[in-house]
Amino acid sequence: MAKIDPTQLSKRYYSIGEVAEMFGLSTSLVRFWENEFDEIKPHKNSKGDRRFTPENILQIELVYHLVKERGFTLNGAKQEILRLKALEKKRKKALKDLAELRDFLVRMKEQLSKESAQNAD
Repeated sequence: MAKIDPTQLSKRYYSIGEVAEMFGLSTSLVRFWENEFDEIKPHKNSKGDRRFTPENILQIELVYHLVKERGFTLNGAKQEILRLKALEKKRKKALKDLAELRDFLVRMKEQLSKESAQNAD
């Protein structure tokens, strides 16, 4: 399966048939994964038809990769998704902390520059 390029997902919603075709899966397997994985929650219209967003498709791609390509069990894939979410949360916190540290250092540099200029006068 070719990796899904998010920039190629130009439509707002995709039908379950379109999604199944993208991954070479049956629509019943897509519905099964929807029930098994909390991350996959497509919108449903008034008739109950599933409408998958590009974000849903990327979530299915992750499940596909873990289950079909890497050979995870469904429970193993669920645990791996939780692990990946925790890593992403830690990464975001580290980036936030680094940005705050950078801001602090920039302020300190500006303060030292002001003090240095005042002492030179």
